[in-house]
Amino acid sequence: MENNQNSATKTDRKFIERNRRSKMKALSCMLNSIVPQQSSREPFSLSDQLQEATNYIKMLEMKLEEMKDKRNRLLEIQRENMRMNRGRSKSPKIEIQQMGLALVVGLVTGLEFQFMFKECIRFLLEERADIISANYIVSGDSFFHTIHCQVEESSNGARISERLKMFVYDSCAFY
Repeated sequence: MENNQNSATKTDRKFIERNRRSKMKALSCMLNSIVPQQSSREPFSLSDQLQEATNYIKMLEMKLEEMKDKRNRLLEIQRENMRMNRGRSKSPKIEIQQMGLALVVGLVTGLEFQFMFKECIRFLLEERADIISANYIVSGDSFFHTIHCQVEESSNGARISERLKMFVYDSCAFY
């Protein structure tokens, strides 16, 4: 009986060890497939694969640190530019064209007035205008915003245009 139990235990251990080796082999294959190969020799031993993975991870860590440093330098340059330009900020300019029930709002701002794009959209939505499209492009230190919308009545368009211009130019006075 004891011999039978010993045999079952040996079989269990063999099975467990075979599963462990299979799992390790699958994991090492997966690791090998996601790490770019630095050398051309084939096949790789497990220790070579682990060394390649270690080197690759260290290289990625170094690149990440370099990118963080670069980002911090760029953010500092941006902050310095904003401090230098604070006294000579660009006032926003707005132009509104109405064609029947359609309104096209063109808004040009500097970095410090970029919030106006969102505020203009909010204002148009409060006035019950349907926003068809809204986008912007950046050129240098200027943002060119365009909003296409539709109003319920053409008389609403004229009223909305005047109120939107007043909103934009009054906002500049408080900056």
